[in-house]
Amino acid sequence: MSLLDSAVWHGKIFVDEWVEGGGGTQNVVEPASGDVLGEIGVASPEDVSNAARSAHAAHLDWAAQTPEHRAAVLRRAGSLWEEHEAEIADWIVREAGSIPPKAGLEIHIAAQECYEASALPTHPSGLVLPSSEPRWSFARRRAAGVVTVIAPFNFPLILSIRSVAPALALGNAVLLKPDPRTAVCGGVALVRIFEEAGLPPGLLQLLPGGTEVGTAAVSAPEVRVVAFTGSTAAGRAVGSLGAEHLKRVHLELGGNNALVVLPGADVAAAASAGAFGSWMHQGQICMATGRHLVHESLYDDYLAALSAKAENLPVGNPAKEQVALGPIIDAKQLARVDSLVTRTVDAGATLSAGGTYDGLFYAPTVLSDVTPEMPAYAEEVFGPVAPVIRFSTVDEAVALARGNEYGLSLGILGDVGLAMAVADAVPSGIVHINEQTVGDEANIPFGGVGWSGNGSRVGGAEANLEAFTDTQWLTMRAEIAPYPF
Repeated sequence: MSLLDSAVWHGKIFVDEWVEGGGGTQNVVEPASGDVLGEIGVASPEDVSNAARSAHAAHLDWAAQTPEHRAAVLRRAGSLWEEHEAEIADWIVREAGSIPPKAGLEIHIAAQECYEASALPTHPSGLVLPSSEPRWSFARRRAAGVVTVIAPFNFPLILSIRSVAPALALGNAVLLKPDPRTAVCGGVALVRIFEEAGLPPGLLQLLPGGTEVGTAAVSAPEVRVVAFTGSTAAGRAVGSLGAEHLKRVHLELGGNNALVVLPGADVAAAASAGAFGSWMHQGQICMATGRHLVHESLYDDYLAALSAKAENLPVGNPAKEQVALGPIIDAKQLARVDSLVTRTVDAGATLSAGGTYDGLFYAPTVLSDVTPEMPAYAEEVFGPVAPVIRFSTVDEAVALARGNEYGLSLGILGDVGLAMAVADAVPSGIVHINEQTVGDEANIPFGGVGWSGNGSRVGGAEANLEAFTDTQWLTMRAEIAPYPF
């Protein structure tokens, strides 16, 4: 039997074991073809409550396990991602509409996330503190308890595993709510990998569902930490609900990221970087390049080079042909993308390339003669759209880059000295000099500021310890302390 044999999970969720969900079932649809790939179970709020109670009980035993034991499970999970790469990649291609190299990247990072997490159980987890009293004083990290992970459709595996792996490694249990549109590669695959890796029952619960399931997964009394990745609008709702229930909420939200092309930059190389930044995975990436800020001396050449790339990049079904772009995830998202493009052209922008679609396949699109108030420039598009705007001075480029409320990723191409000045002047969780805006590694602290989230909440030992553990003050005396009462 293969790892993802549908006979195991067909029509089911995972609450300690594969069971029918109280919310019924939902088809797994391939966006490129409309074919039904299978059927997942859908959870109900009652399922969430049951899962949370079981997860809390399981966490107590798991946190008490030796660091060596927890590390071994994470290492085994890392090797299983590599062992089953071909099968999982096929699901990412078909279910998420990803091209094969992007699917391979997700699996590679999933393995690395597990390997990185396997070092967390033995990472130093405390401090010896000075004390004015005759005692030893310590601050030590303790597992938070139950962690809810809510992940989106665009990078369904990476954006699940990057919270699931460190949370488990540090002694927590996890309630995983993947986007129902990608619940197999973003949910079933994780449960099956950790089942095979020897993770005890109850520690990873799979709860696909809609808003009511997400609400229950945030508000369940056993849940102490919520790790949410998704839109800014949804993140506001999750943050508000978490605050109401006194949960620690980590928000990784949207972005409208700028790529600044400085005077003197290599135009051909810059256009290649800009094309990748805007059109990788159809622009459905929080770090996608949403605004191309180009110095006036390079503007015409850059626009021509970027438009030529748009006209020559193949778009199609990534499961059947070699393409650069696959489908938009669904008709609702495609309609939003097309509306932003249409309204921007109606506002006076020029459609330099693209702007057309066939089914869910949207052509890579370039918009020129753009001004900052136009919709496709001012808003996060989450589609394969590249608005290009010119600037005259570095100060103007800084003002344009700072000119919205997002602060996730910033790319700067050209002279390093000028780029450093821009980097220092623009609030952003991530800055890449002489790279485009999309990038991720398992060992780096990842997060945005402003509308893009509440800082670096995952990635790297320190960020993961901060995210998924609580700090406890512990003191110790040789004898019972004297008191005046």
